[in-house]
Amino acid sequence: MNPHPSVQGANPSRIPVDIRHYPGIRRLAGDYAHDFEPLVPFYGGNPARPEDWLAAIGRTQEHPRERNAVADVIAVQQQRRGAPPEARAALERLRQDGSVAVVTGQQAGAFGGPLYTLLKAITALRLAARVRQDHQVPAVAVFWIDSEDHDWDEIASCAVLDADVQTHTVRLPAPPGAGTLPVGRLPIAEGISAALDELAAALPPTEFTASLMTRLRSSYKPGLSTSEAFGRLLEFTLGEFGLVVYDAADPAAKILVRDVFAREVQFPGRTAELALEAGSQLVRLGYHAQVSAHADGLSLFSLDGGRHPIRFADGAFRAGDREWTHPGLLAEVRANPEGFSPNVLLRPVVQDTLFPTVAYVAGPNELAYLGQLKPVYAHFGVPMPLMVPRASATLLDSAGVRFLSRHDVALESLHAQDESVLNRLLEAALPPDVEQAYLAAAAALEGPMQTLVKAVPAIDATLEGAARSAAGRISHELQGLHTKIIHAAKRRDETLRRQFTRTRAQAFPGGHAQERAIGFVSFLNRYGPGLVDQLVGGLPIDAGSHWIVTV
Repeated sequence: MNPHPSVQGANPSRIPVDIRHYPGIRRLAGDYAHDFEPLVPFYGGNPARPEDWLAAIGRTQEHPRERNAVADVIAVQQQRRGAPPEARAALERLRQDGSVAVVTGQQAGAFGGPLYTLLKAITALRLAARVRQDHQVPAVAVFWIDSEDHDWDEIASCAVLDADVQTHTVRLPAPPGAGTLPVGRLPIAEGISAALDELAAALPPTEFTASLMTRLRSSYKPGLSTSEAFGRLLEFTLGEFGLVVYDAADPAAKILVRDVFAREVQFPGRTAELALEAGSQLVRLGYHAQVSAHADGLSLFSLDGGRHPIRFADGAFRAGDREWTHPGLLAEVRANPEGFSPNVLLRPVVQDTLFPTVAYVAGPNELAYLGQLKPVYAHFGVPMPLMVPRASATLLDSAGVRFLSRHDVALESLHAQDESVLNRLLEAALPPDVEQAYLAAAAALEGPMQTLVKAVPAIDATLEGAARSAAGRISHELQGLHTKIIHAAKRRDETLRRQFTRTRAQAFPGGHAQERAIGFVSFLNRYGPGLVDQLVGGLPIDAGSHWIVTV
């Protein structure tokens, strides 16, 4: 494993892996970090260039926004959730003229969601601190809870690692309306106590388990919405570092973006057309388009009785059981903006209408669809922020890191759910004289046997097949002996097998990237608040690397 000591932030407790080598990373995300030039036309700037940060800050500060109105909405949310003083103080900074926001967001995943949710928020905090330091500009990290999403299955479960480093998945009980209503309108169901008990039983007991479960039980309880429970846990985890949490389902903020909704209705299908054309341009360059929009629809949902896409056909707009004329829908969104919700293409524009966003922290898959939105931002007259890849990391205990380093194993090689890496290690661990003797025997037998196969037909042509069969059996028997030697080595070196199995289970549980598969509560349970301090204080935010972090 190449430690890449020249990479900024690398040290014995933080080891970089080229992001292009990490499983699941597509070409666009790799080029975004290492070869940005072809992507210049699709984004608001290169976050690796200080001058592009200056330009983005200037655009953001010049664009008018209703800072106090937005802050008033969030202040009510913070009061309801019991946000810590540091988060409330950060919100007050957001009111200042000239302040900027580093925004990130995610759906309201069960019990806080996967590790990458935490990594997104920490990246935003670290970037906001960098803007304050490098540019002397008030900067605030904002986490946008995508609470208007209605995909219940995507957010309803949380996986943790148990005492044997096996994955255990716990599901939230489904309330009425799950899968139809936005999650921000879904209450925590009565069966939550059993789900919490199951989670507590799955987590290996540590000195941090009791306090963590107390916090989870106070956040996830009947009477609260799913998104509010998520927001409470996020504020408990990162609020003291100044993270401002915003629940996007709050109807009080919709009046502030009704002009965006109205413009979408005035130009039906235009947002989708612009995004589709940009996607086609990406494809022509050899990249992929993340979002395929419906050109016959609006980038809005109706929230009447669910979350229904709005389509246009035969001179009318339809969503669910509702139907409008063009003037009728335009009047409706102006009079009742809380009855509507942006889709994936319009949400960033809504977000950056509300917030003075200088940078958005995106996951690798988000980068592709955000690259389809530059003309959409221009269509709505909203400055496009910089798009910054979130920090990407695998958290390993010291034993796991020692295993990788001692045996020179590349992290990404553990992605395959087989024992090919282990077999290579065991072969390398065989005593040299055993392996040399095997190779010598194989070489000594191969030549004479092939000579015999060629010579036999001169005596009796019918014996050639028997000779070949005999040669094959001898080779097969020798290979079988070699396999038995390897298996004996496996039995002899069970320590190596356990180290391999445990490290692979941590890094790629079930063959999936740890940051996408395991809930961050699993790590809070094992390492406590000190883990958060460690990550906020020192997690590298180098977009070109995936980081192995020793915890």
